[in-house]
Amino acid sequence: MKKRLKETGRGWLYLLPALLFLGIFMVYPLVDVLVYSFEESYNFASQSYTGVGLYNYKYVLRDPYFIQALKNTFIIVIITVPVSTTLSLLVAYLLSRITKLKELFQTVSFLPYVTNTLAVGLVFMILFKKTPYSDGMINILIHFFGGESVDFIDGPYWAKMMVMCIYTVWVVMPFKILILTSALASVNETYYKAARVDGTSSFRIFTRITLPMISPMIFYLVITGFIGAFKAYSDEVALFGTDLNKAGMNTIVGYVYDMLYGDSGGYPSYAAAAALILFLIVFTITVFNLLISNKKVSIGGGNA
Repeated sequence: MKKRLKETGRGWLYLLPALLFLGIFMVYPLVDVLVYSFEESYNFASQSYTGVGLYNYKYVLRDPYFIQALKNTFIIVIITVPVSTTLSLLVAYLLSRITKLKELFQTVSFLPYVTNTLAVGLVFMILFKKTPYSDGMINILIHFFGGESVDFIDGPYWAKMMVMCIYTVWVVMPFKILILTSALASVNETYYKAARVDGTSSFRIFTRITLPMISPMIFYLVITGFIGAFKAYSDEVALFGTDLNKAGMNTIVGYVYDMLYGDSGGYPSYAAAAALILFLIVFTITVFNLLISNKKVSIGGGNA
């Protein structure tokens, strides 16, 4: 008994550095943000507040800038996560079918992931931005097919959101392609050989064997994709600059930043309330996805 207690104590001692790290840099900030979110009229300079209540949450939920940021964030999430996951699966599947120069194509498809976000944003601005000197390459193509030019960066909301979604999909796809390519390579070839012997079509093999076998990885990418899309901010700055409220393209994370450091900054209580709302949204969607994955994700191949 004494030996067992000694081993248990040694195990906790080994875990102590990690627990301290998590406590200092994760648990304490989360608790601190929770406290800030309930302190009304908090003054950062004097570290004082007038009361405790739900006023900060009421203010944030009525703030037009937050409502716009919430709308933008949900549009980005709803569009980019399924589109990027589907396209990544298609590209990964095609890459797995290539026999010659497979490594070269895989490397090229992964390059956007290791490229600086602001650099990619600059390229997209050159492609889509309409200036007094140039309509941009995309508008040149639109003119070629008989359409009218559109200012995708400073123009109508739908145009800016379209560019934002295309940019986000382009940025996140390489990582998903890499993960799905590895998942496809891990599928046991025996299943494919047995299905081909039975004369099973390629489509049926893909839907009944390939998809079920890699479904855990697909749901992992969906869950992490939702979390990443809800935390979007740097992508918007790369395209539309730092004044995202003026452009109408702010996100929840951008709103939190503005409340802390922007022109309207100095309101940590509002920022904390917005951050907690974002946390609750992401937590709820993550739990929902996990519940679905427990019912839908297969740990083995289906019948061909």
